[in-house]
Amino acid sequence: MTTVNQREGLARRGRLTFRPPSEPVATSGAIGVFRLTGVVGAEPATVYVPPLSEGQSLRLVVMLHGAGGVPESAVKVLRDEADRHRLLLMAPKSRAATWDVIAGGYGPDVRNLDRLLGDVAATYPVRAYTIGGFSDGASYALSLGRANGDVFDSVIAFSPGFEAAEIKVGNPRVFISHGTDDRVLPIDRCSRRIVPALKASGGDVTYHEFAGGHEVPAAIRREAMEWIELDASS
Repeated sequence: MTTVNQREGLARRGRLTFRPPSEPVATSGAIGVFRLTGVVGAEPATVYVPPLSEGQSLRLVVMLHGAGGVPESAVKVLRDEADRHRLLLMAPKSRAATWDVIAGGYGPDVRNLDRLLGDVAATYPVRAYTIGGFSDGASYALSLGRANGDVFDSVIAFSPGFEAAEIKVGNPRVFISHGTDDRVLPIDRCSRRIVPALKASGGDVTYHEFAGGHEVPAAIRREAMEWIELDASS
């Protein structure tokens, strides 16, 4: 059993204490869009659960919003793909205007995500876990995903600015996309530096540049979802 002090120490290094259950549970919660409360003081996460037939399981995709964003915007990025690919979407809200490691250091958002993951995994038949995001959310997804490869088997980063994992555990697959005309997080100083560094450290990286700005085009969203399904174990 992890003590409170141990959990705090892990959270400050970007490590989750949540571990996926050995077998998916039976569905016992709501279907559709709803809000889910995490730790005390945190704003609720937005969750979308697609319709499920008996015996079906889901891939949980944690979607992280950009700076100043809201959970609903993060869910909207993949909402059209969720039914087709049997995705349970969960979008937490950062405790500050952006994610904790950017705002001052790991801690509050890690603890909140820990609680949310535990609640969802205890309520729905989750077979696999992905973390993703856009902009600052993509940077945070890369950072947490690389630090928690024993939880997440894959990371989706739409237009990230950096990767800041203090600890690297496991080797999750990574999908990165970036617009060549991005004026918010310019590609030359962001993904064109991040991708070679990830590959040099042994990362399994799929990278797609597209003609466009700071955005997630529909074609990129579809490509990311097809990439997820390439993992035969999911």
